[in-house]
Amino acid sequence: MSTPIKLDTAFLDRYRVLSTSTVSDALDKLGLVGAVEGLVPLDPDTDIAGQAFTVAYLPADHMGGTVGDFLDDLGPGDVIAIDNRGRMDCTVWGNIMTEVAKRRGIEGTVIDGVNRDLQESREYDYPIWSRRGHMRTGKDRVTLQSVSVPICLGTVRVDPGDLIRADGNGVVVVPLAHVQTVLDTAEAIEEKENAILTEIRKGVPLGKARALHGYHALQTRGA
Repeated sequence: MSTPIKLDTAFLDRYRVLSTSTVSDALDKLGLVGAVEGLVPLDPDTDIAGQAFTVAYLPADHMGGTVGDFLDDLGPGDVIAIDNRGRMDCTVWGNIMTEVAKRRGIEGTVIDGVNRDLQESREYDYPIWSRRGHMRTGKDRVTLQSVSVPICLGTVRVDPGDLIRADGNGVVVVPLAHVQTVLDTAEAIEEKENAILTEIRKGVPLGKARALHGYHALQTRGA
């Protein structure tokens, strides 16, 4: 698989100021699937924007398994996206990985599954989204299948290099091929919603303010 295009910091920063709600509306308007169901932040005040480094796990067989050592070549701008098939019985992320990731300046981690050592991760102020916390290790229960391959977070496909935006609302995935179009659409939606708020703060009734700026079709495909 070819190396994905790297997005520069200035581009990621434009996504960073948009909420996942706005990005989700833009995905809807463009007919793209990207809103991940069920992943919640360890700290609702954290938010990230970066590119997916994908990790896929399988259940371990009779030979045992390994959770893998894949952090050493990652850094700023990378979001670790882990597909553990939504398993709730064993973890694939803990305090050692949190400390390494934080030291390397990695953006954050999103897990279709569970993580442990929540207190330590909060102390390190490292952003994590998962299905919940759980204490049971994944060692001898999962095996690293592969990295830098297409994975799923819930029902959303994630390819290496796709843009991941996550905040207190949850996680959205933007296909790399569409990052510019989604950004332009999201910024336009944000501008119209800000205009609606400006009208309301002037005393304009809600219904009229929404009608002036086409609120009800902001996310409608083709509208």
